[in-house]
Amino acid sequence: MTRYATLPLAADLYNDLEPSPKSSWRDLMPGLTVAVLATMAAAFVADHYGAPLTLMALLIGLALNFLGADPRMAPGLGFASKSLLRWGIVLAGARITLGQIVGLGPGTLLAVIAILLVTLASGVIIARALGLGRAFGTLAGGAVAICGASAAMALATTLGEKRANQAQLALVLVVISAASATAMFLYPSLAHQLGLTDRQAGFMLGASIHDVAQALGAGYSYSDGAGQIAAIVKLTRVALLAPVLALVAAFFRPEDGKKTGITLPWFVVGFFAFAGINSLGIIPSVASRGAQDIATACLACAVAATGIRAPMSSLLETGIKPILVIVTASLVALALSLAGAMVLL
Repeated sequence: MTRYATLPLAADLYNDLEPSPKSSWRDLMPGLTVAVLATMAAAFVADHYGAPLTLMALLIGLALNFLGADPRMAPGLGFASKSLLRWGIVLAGARITLGQIVGLGPGTLLAVIAILLVTLASGVIIARALGLGRAFGTLAGGAVAICGASAAMALATTLGEKRANQAQLALVLVVISAASATAMFLYPSLAHQLGLTDRQAGFMLGASIHDVAQALGAGYSYSDGAGQIAAIVKLTRVALLAPVLALVAAFFRPEDGKKTGITLPWFVVGFFAFAGINSLGIIPSVASRGAQDIATACLACAVAATGIRAPMSSLLETGIKPILVIVTASLVALALSLAGAMVLL
Protein backbone atom coordinates (compact mmCIF):
# COMPACT_ATOMS: atom_id res chain seq x y z
CA MET A 1 0.00 0.00 0.00
CA THR A 2 1.38 3.40 -0.92
CA ARG A 3 1.51 6.37 1.41
CA TYR A 4 -1.22 8.03 -0.66
CA ALA A 5 -3.77 5.31 -0.06
CA THR A 6 -5.48 7.05 2.86
CA LEU A 7 -5.81 10.44 1.17
CA PRO A 8 -9.30 11.59 0.20
CA LEU A 9 -10.20 12.07 -3.43
CA ALA A 10 -10.10 15.63 -4.70
CA ALA A 11 -9.23 17.71 -7.73
CA ASP A 12 -5.59 17.01 -8.63
CA LEU A 13 -4.16 19.26 -11.32
CA TYR A 14 -0.57 18.18 -10.94
CA ASN A 15 -1.19 14.42 -10.84
CA ASP A 16 0.62 14.23 -7.50
CA LEU A 17 -2.23 13.88 -5.04
CA GLU A 18 -2.80 10.19 -5.60
CA PRO A 19 -1.19 7.52 -7.77
CA SER A 20 -2.62 7.21 -11.27
CA PRO A 21 -2.15 3.62 -12.41
CA LYS A 22 -2.69 2.87 -16.05
CA SER A 23 -6.31 2.07 -16.74
CA SER A 24 -7.91 0.50 -19.76
CA TRP A 25 -10.95 2.05 -21.39
CA ARG A 26 -13.07 -0.62 -19.67
CA ASP A 27 -11.87 0.61 -16.28
CA LEU A 28 -12.78 4.19 -17.21
CA MET A 29 -16.27 3.42 -18.50
CA PRO A 30 -18.31 3.14 -15.24
CA GLY A 31 -17.16 6.40 -13.66
CA LEU A 32 -16.88 8.28 -16.94
CA THR A 33 -20.38 7.18 -17.97
CA VAL A 34 -21.83 8.46 -14.70
CA ALA A 35 -19.99 11.78 -15.08
CA VAL A 36 -21.17 12.19 -18.69
CA LEU A 37 -24.77 11.33 -17.80
CA ALA A 38 -24.65 13.81 -14.90
CA THR A 39 -23.36 16.46 -17.32
CA MET A 40 -26.10 15.67 -19.84
CA ALA A 41 -28.72 15.95 -17.10
CA ALA A 42 -27.21 19.29 -16.06
CA ALA A 43 -27.28 20.47 -19.68
CA PHE A 44 -30.97 19.51 -19.95
CA VAL A 45 -31.85 21.47 -16.80
CA ALA A 46 -29.73 24.43 -17.85
CA ASP A 47 -31.25 24.52 -21.33
CA HIS A 48 -34.87 24.18 -20.23
CA TYR A 49 -34.82 26.39 -17.14
CA GLY A 50 -32.10 28.92 -17.95
CA ALA A 51 -29.88 27.78 -15.10
CA PRO A 52 -26.05 27.95 -15.26
CA LEU A 53 -24.64 24.71 -16.70
CA THR A 54 -21.67 24.39 -14.36
CA LEU A 55 -23.77 25.10 -11.26
CA MET A 56 -26.25 22.41 -12.29
CA ALA A 57 -23.34 20.02 -12.95
CA LEU A 58 -22.04 20.64 -9.44
CA LEU A 59 -25.43 20.16 -7.78
CA ILE A 60 -26.16 16.96 -9.69
CA GLY A 61 -22.65 15.71 -8.95
CA LEU A 62 -23.12 16.34 -5.23
CA ALA A 63 -26.49 14.58 -5.38
CA LEU A 64 -24.63 11.54 -6.75
CA ASN A 65 -21.86 11.83 -4.17
CA PHE A 66 -22.69 8.41 -2.72
CA LEU A 67 -21.42 6.80 -5.93
CA GLY A 68 -17.93 8.12 -5.23
CA ALA A 69 -17.46 5.41 -2.60
CA ASP A 70 -17.71 2.67 -5.25
CA PRO A 71 -14.13 1.70 -6.26
CA ARG A 72 -15.32 0.85 -9.77
CA MET A 73 -16.09 4.53 -10.32
CA ALA A 74 -12.64 5.80 -9.31
CA PRO A 75 -10.72 5.50 -12.63
CA GLY A 76 -13.41 7.16 -14.77
CA LEU A 77 -14.22 9.88 -12.25
CA GLY A 78 -10.51 10.54 -11.83
CA PHE A 79 -10.09 10.86 -15.59
CA ALA A 80 -13.02 13.27 -15.81
CA SER A 81 -11.98 15.45 -12.88
CA LYS A 82 -8.31 15.63 -13.88
CA SER A 83 -7.69 15.00 -17.58
CA LEU A 84 -10.92 16.56 -18.86
CA LEU A 85 -10.39 19.51 -16.52
CA ARG A 86 -6.91 20.16 -17.90
CA TRP A 87 -8.00 19.94 -21.53
CA GLY A 88 -11.03 22.07 -20.80
CA ILE A 89 -8.72 24.74 -19.37
CA VAL A 90 -6.50 24.61 -22.46
CA LEU A 91 -9.45 24.92 -24.85
CA ALA A 92 -10.93 27.71 -22.72
CA GLY A 93 -8.02 29.79 -24.01
CA ALA A 94 -9.86 29.96 -27.34
CA ARG A 95 -12.41 32.23 -25.64
CA ILE A 96 -9.79 34.76 -24.60
CA THR A 97 -7.33 37.12 -26.29
CA LEU A 98 -4.07 38.52 -25.00
CA GLY A 99 -5.70 41.92 -25.20
CA GLN A 100 -8.13 40.87 -22.48
CA ILE A 101 -5.26 39.61 -20.32
CA VAL A 102 -3.22 42.78 -20.76
CA GLY A 103 -6.39 44.80 -20.27
CA LEU A 104 -6.57 43.66 -16.66
CA GLY A 105 -3.50 45.81 -16.03
CA PRO A 106 -0.46 45.46 -13.76
CA GLY A 107 -2.52 46.63 -10.80
CA THR A 108 -4.65 43.49 -11.07
CA LEU A 109 -1.56 41.25 -11.09
CA LEU A 110 -0.17 43.01 -8.03
CA ALA A 111 -3.55 42.65 -6.32
CA VAL A 112 -3.60 38.89 -7.01
CA ILE A 113 -0.10 38.54 -5.53
CA ALA A 114 -1.05 40.62 -2.48
CA ILE A 115 -4.24 38.62 -1.89
CA LEU A 116 -2.28 35.37 -2.17
CA LEU A 117 0.39 36.44 0.33
CA VAL A 118 -2.03 37.93 2.87
CA THR A 119 -4.25 34.83 2.68
CA LEU A 120 -1.24 32.59 3.25
CA ALA A 121 -0.11 34.75 6.18
CA SER A 122 -3.60 34.69 7.71
CA GLY A 123 -3.52 30.89 7.70
CA VAL A 124 -0.21 30.93 9.58
CA ILE A 125 -1.40 33.50 12.10
CA ILE A 126 -4.70 31.80 12.97
CA ALA A 127 -3.05 28.35 13.11
CA ARG A 128 -0.44 29.59 15.58
CA ALA A 129 -3.15 31.30 17.63
CA LEU A 130 -5.03 27.99 17.85
CA GLY A 131 -1.89 26.07 18.77
CA LEU A 132 -1.63 24.17 15.47
CA GLY A 133 1.78 25.56 14.47
CA ARG A 134 3.02 27.64 11.56
CA ALA A 135 3.69 24.59 9.36
CA PHE A 136 0.02 23.59 9.45
CA GLY A 137 -0.93 27.23 8.89
CA THR A 138 1.33 27.35 5.83
CA LEU A 139 -0.21 24.13 4.52
CA ALA A 140 -3.81 25.24 5.05
CA GLY A 141 -3.34 28.91 4.14
CA GLY A 142 -1.37 28.03 1.02
CA ALA A 143 -4.04 25.60 -0.12
CA VAL A 144 -6.64 28.36 0.15
CA ALA A 145 -4.41 31.01 -1.40
CA ILE A 146 -3.21 29.14 -4.49
CA CYS A 147 -5.03 26.14 -5.95
CA GLY A 148 -6.58 23.96 -3.28
CA ALA A 149 -5.64 20.31 -3.07
CA SER A 150 -2.74 20.46 -5.52
CA ALA A 151 -1.12 23.34 -3.64
CA ALA A 152 -1.59 21.45 -0.37
CA MET A 153 0.20 18.43 -1.77
CA ALA A 154 3.07 20.49 -3.16
CA LEU A 155 3.42 22.42 0.10
CA ALA A 156 3.36 19.22 2.14
CA THR A 157 6.24 17.90 0.02
CA THR A 158 8.19 21.11 0.62
CA LEU A 159 7.48 21.18 4.36
CA GLY A 160 8.38 17.52 4.86
CA GLU A 161 6.67 14.64 6.66
CA LYS A 162 7.76 15.75 10.15
CA ARG A 163 6.23 19.20 9.80
CA ALA A 164 3.12 18.24 7.82
CA ASN A 165 2.21 14.60 8.35
CA GLN A 166 -0.23 12.54 6.33
CA ALA A 167 -3.06 12.98 8.85
CA GLN A 168 -2.77 16.78 8.65
CA LEU A 169 -2.54 16.68 4.86
CA ALA A 170 -5.59 14.42 4.57
CA LEU A 171 -7.54 16.73 6.88
CA VAL A 172 -6.64 19.80 4.82
CA LEU A 173 -7.62 18.03 1.60
CA VAL A 174 -11.01 17.06 3.02
CA VAL A 175 -11.83 20.53 4.33
CA ILE A 176 -10.45 22.38 1.29
CA SER A 177 -12.55 20.25 -1.06
CA ALA A 178 -15.72 20.95 0.93
CA ALA A 179 -14.88 24.65 1.25
CA SER A 180 -14.20 24.97 -2.49
CA ALA A 181 -17.49 23.28 -3.40
CA THR A 182 -19.33 25.54 -0.96
CA ALA A 183 -17.63 28.63 -2.40
CA MET A 184 -18.61 27.67 -5.93
CA PHE A 185 -22.22 27.49 -4.83
CA LEU A 186 -22.37 30.62 -2.64
CA TYR A 187 -19.94 33.16 -4.14
CA PRO A 188 -21.77 33.71 -7.46
CA SER A 189 -24.96 34.38 -5.49
CA LEU A 190 -23.07 36.92 -3.39
CA ALA A 191 -21.77 38.59 -6.55
CA HIS A 192 -25.31 38.84 -7.90
CA GLN A 193 -26.58 40.29 -4.62
CA LEU A 194 -23.86 42.95 -4.73
CA GLY A 195 -24.60 43.75 -8.38
CA LEU A 196 -21.02 43.19 -9.54
CA THR A 197 -20.14 43.61 -13.20
CA ASP A 198 -18.78 40.66 -15.16
CA ARG A 199 -15.20 41.93 -14.70
CA GLN A 200 -15.65 42.48 -10.98
CA ALA A 201 -17.34 39.14 -10.42
CA GLY A 202 -14.75 37.31 -12.50
CA PHE A 203 -11.90 38.84 -10.50
CA MET A 204 -13.56 38.13 -7.17
CA LEU A 205 -14.34 34.51 -8.05
CA GLY A 206 -10.98 33.81 -9.67
CA ALA A 207 -9.02 35.36 -6.81
CA SER A 208 -10.90 33.73 -3.94
CA ILE A 209 -12.13 30.23 -4.81
CA HIS A 210 -9.75 27.43 -3.94
CA ASP A 211 -9.70 24.78 -6.72
CA VAL A 212 -9.48 25.56 -10.44
CA ALA A 213 -12.57 23.55 -11.43
CA GLN A 214 -14.76 25.37 -8.92
CA ALA A 215 -13.29 28.79 -9.73
CA LEU A 216 -13.98 28.40 -13.44
CA GLY A 217 -17.33 26.77 -12.76
CA ALA A 218 -18.40 29.67 -10.56
CA GLY A 219 -17.18 32.22 -13.11
CA TYR A 220 -19.01 30.72 -16.07
CA SER A 221 -22.13 30.15 -13.95
CA TYR A 222 -22.19 33.93 -13.44
CA SER A 223 -21.64 34.78 -17.10
CA ASP A 224 -19.27 34.00 -19.97
CA GLY A 225 -17.50 37.31 -19.42
CA ALA A 226 -17.01 36.62 -15.73
CA GLY A 227 -15.79 33.13 -16.55
CA GLN A 228 -13.11 34.48 -18.87
CA ILE A 229 -11.79 36.88 -16.23
CA ALA A 230 -11.99 34.20 -13.54
CA ALA A 231 -9.95 31.83 -15.72
CA ILE A 232 -7.19 34.41 -16.23
CA VAL A 233 -7.03 35.38 -12.55
CA LYS A 234 -7.22 31.80 -11.25
CA LEU A 235 -4.54 30.49 -13.60
CA THR A 236 -2.33 33.39 -12.57
CA ARG A 237 -2.66 32.11 -9.00
CA VAL A 238 -1.75 28.61 -10.17
CA ALA A 239 1.33 29.95 -11.95
CA LEU A 240 2.43 31.57 -8.67
CA LEU A 241 2.73 28.18 -6.95
CA ALA A 242 6.40 27.77 -7.91
CA PRO A 243 7.60 31.10 -6.42
CA VAL A 244 5.50 30.49 -3.31
CA LEU A 245 7.18 27.10 -2.84
CA ALA A 246 10.54 28.84 -3.13
CA LEU A 247 9.41 31.34 -0.48
CA VAL A 248 8.24 28.55 1.85
CA ALA A 249 11.49 26.65 1.32
CA ALA A 250 13.39 29.77 2.40
CA PHE A 251 11.59 29.70 5.76
CA PHE A 252 11.44 25.92 6.18
CA ARG A 253 14.73 24.21 5.33
CA PRO A 254 14.05 20.81 3.64
CA GLU A 255 14.40 17.98 6.15
CA ASP A 256 16.37 15.78 3.79
CA GLY A 257 18.41 18.60 2.27
CA LYS A 258 16.86 18.03 -1.14
CA LYS A 259 15.29 20.79 -3.17
CA THR A 260 11.75 20.38 -4.41
CA GLY A 261 10.71 21.90 -7.70
CA ILE A 262 7.39 22.58 -9.38
CA THR A 263 7.41 23.66 -12.99
CA LEU A 264 4.67 25.65 -14.67
CA PRO A 265 1.84 23.20 -15.45
CA TRP A 266 1.40 22.36 -19.14
CA PHE A 267 -2.29 23.24 -19.08
CA VAL A 268 -1.49 26.78 -17.92
CA VAL A 269 1.02 27.12 -20.78
CA GLY A 270 -1.57 25.68 -23.19
CA PHE A 271 -4.25 28.10 -21.96
CA PHE A 272 -2.10 31.17 -22.64
CA ALA A 273 -0.81 29.68 -25.91
CA PHE A 274 -4.38 29.26 -27.19
CA ALA A 275 -5.18 32.80 -26.07
CA GLY A 276 -2.15 34.04 -28.03
CA ILE A 277 -3.16 32.14 -31.18
CA ASN A 278 -6.73 33.37 -30.82
CA SER A 279 -5.42 36.94 -30.56
CA LEU A 280 -3.85 36.62 -34.02
CA GLY A 281 -7.26 36.00 -35.57
CA ILE A 282 -6.08 32.94 -37.50
CA ILE A 283 -8.51 30.51 -35.89
CA PRO A 284 -11.67 30.19 -38.04
CA SER A 285 -14.81 31.23 -36.21
CA VAL A 286 -16.31 27.76 -36.63
CA ALA A 287 -13.25 26.14 -35.05
CA SER A 288 -13.21 28.72 -32.26
CA ARG A 289 -16.86 28.09 -31.42
CA GLY A 290 -16.26 24.33 -31.56
CA ALA A 291 -13.32 24.64 -29.15
CA GLN A 292 -15.44 26.74 -26.82
CA ASP A 293 -18.26 24.19 -26.85
CA ILE A 294 -15.83 21.34 -26.14
CA ALA A 295 -14.21 23.38 -23.35
CA THR A 296 -17.62 24.03 -21.80
CA ALA A 297 -18.49 20.32 -21.94
CA CYS A 298 -15.13 19.25 -20.49
CA LEU A 299 -15.31 21.75 -17.64
CA ALA A 300 -18.92 20.83 -16.81
CA CYS A 301 -18.05 17.13 -16.81
CA ALA A 302 -15.01 17.80 -14.60
CA VAL A 303 -17.16 19.78 -12.16
CA ALA A 304 -19.77 17.00 -12.05
CA ALA A 305 -17.07 14.39 -11.41
CA THR A 306 -15.51 16.56 -8.72
CA GLY A 307 -18.88 16.81 -7.01
CA ILE A 308 -19.28 13.04 -7.09
CA ARG A 309 -15.77 12.48 -5.71
CA ALA A 310 -15.81 15.22 -3.04
CA PRO A 311 -15.25 13.63 0.40
CA MET A 312 -18.14 15.49 2.04
CA SER A 313 -18.90 12.77 4.63
CA SER A 314 -15.31 12.81 5.90
CA LEU A 315 -15.70 16.44 6.91
CA LEU A 316 -17.80 15.34 9.90
CA GLU A 317 -14.83 13.43 11.30
CA THR A 318 -12.53 16.48 11.55
CA GLY A 319 -12.03 18.73 14.56
CA ILE A 320 -13.14 22.34 14.64
CA LYS A 321 -9.70 24.02 14.88
CA PRO A 322 -8.36 22.96 11.45
CA ILE A 323 -11.68 23.93 9.91
CA LEU A 324 -11.42 27.38 11.50
CA VAL A 325 -8.01 27.92 9.90
CA ILE A 326 -9.29 27.19 6.41
CA VAL A 327 -12.58 29.05 6.90
CA THR A 328 -10.77 32.12 8.24
CA ALA A 329 -8.25 32.12 5.38
CA SER A 330 -11.12 31.67 2.91
CA LEU A 331 -12.99 34.65 4.36
CA VAL A 332 -9.82 36.77 4.20
CA ALA A 333 -9.36 35.81 0.53
CA LEU A 334 -13.01 36.59 -0.20
CA ALA A 335 -12.91 39.98 1.55
CA LEU A 336 -9.68 41.04 -0.17
CA SER A 337 -10.84 39.78 -3.56
CA LEU A 338 -14.12 41.64 -3.23
CA ALA A 339 -12.30 44.81 -2.18
CA GLY A 340 -9.90 44.45 -5.10
CA ALA A 341 -12.77 43.96 -7.53
CA MET A 342 -14.57 47.07 -6.26
CA VAL A 343 -11.45 49.27 -6.29
CA LEU A 344 -9.58 48.09 -9.39
CA LEU A 345 -12.36 47.18 -11.85
